Amino acid sequence: MSFVGKSVERKDALDKVLGTAQYIDDMHFDNMLIAKGVYSKETCGRIISIDISEAKKVKGVVKIITAKDIPGENLVPIVRKDMPYMAEDVVRYYGEPVAYVAAETQEAAEEGARLVKVQYEPLTPVLSIEESIREDAPKIHPHGNIHKYYKIRKGDTEKGFKEADIIIENEYRTPHQEHSYLETNGMIGVPSHDGAITVYGSLQCPFYVQEGVANILRLPLNKVRIIQTVTGGGFGGKEDIPSLYAGNVALMAFLTGRPVKLVLTREEDFLTSTKRHPSLIKYKTGAKKDGTITGIEVTFYMDGGAYSTLSPIVLWRGLIHSSGPYRCEHVKIDGYAVATNRVHCGAFRGFGQPQLILAHEAQMDILAEKLNIDPVEIRRKNAFQVGDETATGQKLETSVGLLDTINETWKKSEWQQKKILYEKDKGNKRRGIGISSSFYGVSLGAGGRKYEKSGAYVEINKDCSINVAVGTTEMGQGMKTVLSQIAADALGVTYEDIYILETDSTRVPDSGPTVASRSTVMSGNAIKDACRQLRERLEKVAEDMLKIPAKVLIWDNGHIYFKQNPSVKITFKELIEEALHQDVHLSAQGWFVAPYTTFDEETGQGWCYFTYVYSTNIAEVEVDMTTGAVKVLKVTAAHDVGKAINPTLVEGQIQGGILQGLGYALTEGLIYDKSGKMINPNFSTYIIPTAVDSTVIEPIIVEHTYPDGPYGAKGFGELPILGVAPAIANAVSHATGVRIKELPITPEKLYKTIKQ
Repeated sequence: MSFVGKSVERKDALDKVLGTAQYIDDMHFDNMLIAKGVYSKETCGRIISIDISEAKKVKGVVKIITAKDIPGENLVPIVRKDMPYMAEDVVRYYGEPVAYVAAETQEAAEEGARLVKVQYEPLTPVLSIEESIREDAPKIHPHGNIHKYYKIRKGDTEKGFKEADIIIENEYRTPHQEHSYLETNGMIGVPSHDGAITVYGSLQCPFYVQEGVANILRLPLNKVRIIQTVTGGGFGGKEDIPSLYAGNVALMAFLTGRPVKLVLTREEDFLTSTKRHPSLIKYKTGAKKDGTITGIEVTFYMDGGAYSTLSPIVLWRGLIHSSGPYRCEHVKIDGYAVATNRVHCGAFRGFGQPQLILAHEAQMDILAEKLNIDPVEIRRKNAFQVGDETATGQKLETSVGLLDTINETWKKSEWQQKKILYEKDKGNKRRGIGISSSFYGVSLGAGGRKYEKSGAYVEINKDCSINVAVGTTEMGQGMKTVLSQIAADALGVTYEDIYILETDSTRVPDSGPTVASRSTVMSGNAIKDACRQLRERLEKVAEDMLKIPAKVLIWDNGHIYFKQNPSVKITFKELIEEALHQDVHLSAQGWFVAPYTTFDEETGQGWCYFTYVYSTNIAEVEVDMTTGAVKVLKVTAAHDVGKAINPTLVEGQIQGGILQGLGYALTEGLIYDKSGKMINPNFSTYIIPTAVDSTVIEPIIVEHTYPDGPYGAKGFGELPILGVAPAIANAVSHATGVRIKELPITPEKLYKTIKQ
């Protein structure tokens, strides 16, 4: 392989560094209108009236839409259809879209939106998990306040706890987390003379958006085209909610017959886009004196907000991983996604696991402390290995690198020496070291089985340049680069020959969403399938040209040569010239369907994911005991990625995930007033880490190849954030002797706990 496993230059590097990349707000169409949303100022209420009379008088206002203008169904098609494009009778959270204004200028759109008057009859809101699950709680939806319930049952937990020498029980809480992508949500709808519509957008999942636009306009899918523009970050936040924005933009374009652009302000994005689910986790663990885990019992609740969006799937993933990457014969887990009158929650990097991992990794450290076992050793003793079973009864048959990640971080971080050294700190500044381990099911698994497929189109041009189209999207993670490397080696051409086309719903069949660390495996395998078809056609031509059987020919970096005598060769250009002369078909559609997965909702057992990735993080912190301020000194992070297609990109993902996890651990959390209004919807009051807050990061790549992945690769993008916050929390506990069980670990919270 000439390119797989190498740190080649990113395909999109120059455009982004030079500022020539065209983001959605850089785009313009002739005769284009500017849109502005009208958002609810009531947390929970019945809509009495919507008065647009004054708004219509504003010079430049062309169209004002409400739910009454929707020709199709006023429900966004996500898992369960319960979220309207615009509120019609009831608003269920502060910031819910009620109307949109399209105008000739930004100023006219803003003035028109300001003058739309909505009258509400306030209703009693439900603002927390505890309120939502009360028997007498107001019902947010006709079906009640439970979006979804799942369970796992393995063995007999009563037996497991009887076998235990120690049992610990604790409660843990995690907050809303904002995605904080650099580019806010934005869309442009462009109508066609034949009644079709094209939407350009900053988005992750074009086929979700295609269905959403078709749904609101009551159009067939072949009349709806979705093109992803250069996207300034997503992290899951542009998976589900873009369907709402795109649907309303498309409606305005459809009704006016003119292109319409909607780009959200930061505050609008905060108020209306999905978030990481807050959670309440009740965790019980039993273990023997030697540290062997005998029983795990978990009840956890996720606050899904006003609408279910992706909550059922986020809940399911969290449930599957909630006992951690550890062997245990007796497991009982119950998970609930509940409704509240707060902004809806959906996909966010980690997808339900960052909440649960805080709990199971704290439990491991507490067990270790009470049993007088080193935290690293208790993880080594229980860690998954090949042949072990997960909580759902799935046997891990290949590519289990967890122990290697533990051992590598233990060695590189100098755990033993630093643990002893830091325990000698007795002054106002005290240091600590903490560990966490995690695993992550690649792709959507049994919970999203219907989306577990992906297509690719590969075309060789007559000048030997190659076009590749896929249904997954680039949003900063490096997908175009990695897929180009896979395509180059699969065809034996140069990396520079490959051009990944912009993602367009008309180029390839529905390939599912760009989520769950699935792009490399799914699109990579689809590309390999297309390249295999092309290679088979071209091998016959090469055999004729070289008079040598294809099985002994090497295809590498633009040359085809005889394995035993490299001087016997032709160039790829010569091969294509001859193939064109022979009228060989030089394009192919690739297709990949993930290996079979299953899950039984009654038993909570099944083969949930086709493979898993593994990681271990060791964090070192310094705590000011007089203020509670925490400084992260270093994070050592080892990840089993199967095969690193591009090592530099893998290291970059680790670095980015650690910075994001640092914010989740120490500073980030949305705040609401008593009425349910979000009071910190901007970056002056919602505090994310900056370069100044970063730390020393030592990324370690572990490779346990996955036989069914492209060149042994597994998915990776979501893994780096998982173990960061629990490692920091464990390090803070080591430094201070107190355990914080609620994120974020703010100075105020830690100081108060130390004093108590």
